[in-house]
Amino acid sequence: MGLPPYATTGQKIWHYSYLVICGLIFFFLIAPILTIIPLSFNAENFFTFTPGMLSFDPDAYSLKHYEDFFTNPNWQQALWNSVKIAPVATLLSVALGTLAAVGLSQSHVPFRRAIMAIMISPMIVPLIISAAGMYFFYSRIGLQGTYLGVVLAHAALGIPFVIITVTATLVGFDRSLTRASANMGAGPVRTFFRIQMPLIMPGVISGGLFAFITSFDEVVVVLFVGSAGQKTLPWQMFIGLREQISPTILAVATLLVVISIGLLTTVEILRRRSERLRGMSPG
Repeated sequence: MGLPPYATTGQKIWHYSYLVICGLIFFFLIAPILTIIPLSFNAENFFTFTPGMLSFDPDAYSLKHYEDFFTNPNWQQALWNSVKIAPVATLLSVALGTLAAVGLSQSHVPFRRAIMAIMISPMIVPLIISAAGMYFFYSRIGLQGTYLGVVLAHAALGIPFVIITVTATLVGFDRSLTRASANMGAGPVRTFFRIQMPLIMPGVISGGLFAFITSFDEVVVVLFVGSAGQKTLPWQMFIGLREQISPTILAVATLLVVISIGLLTTVEILRRRSERLRGMSPG
């Protein structure tokens, strides 16, 4: 919203200063990403801009790094592992996180604040501590280095995002709808799927998207819990930076940025739809 016509000089100065500060912060956050994208089209095997790129010479740009990603068996195996792990971990996160959010939204649940704090603790505890704890725990029960162990670890990291988004959606939920459904003879399961789920679906999908991004981009936990057979795409990028310094990493990073932007755009669309369903914003 613009300034009102009666704004004082001080208010105008603060308004435009605030816009400049926000713009600088946004540029500070986005500049590294904007640097990676053009570098991924570098015709040379460098991580810096060549004189030809700076002069916009067409011969200085190439798709060879993208071609290497789609033809290199190591990168394709890592991509396939991520595709196998992330969707399953997301489904587990959505199922468990949604049930937890619905249960904790009930006012009669004892110690629900303490339980909520424990459930979202994977977002607060440093990731290296969670990874080390999972490693020792899974080693004792025989899940360390297995596909199931990696999926469960990623699901544990994604559940807090689902709980937070679904809980936020349930804030404006009309409890009289569930009471009316019960009065009409519907059981709890039917009430959940026919009454609650359609209204909280935007929050569920949003939480699922955040859980998917978390699983697809995670590297620390899979280094502790996984084995060479579960080498994911971020793990392969980490190896590329540590051992061979492959410029293909720039192409992979660009693809991940595009995917993340698409998923976050979907989250924003679902958030606005959820607000319209709850009557918090005009249609």
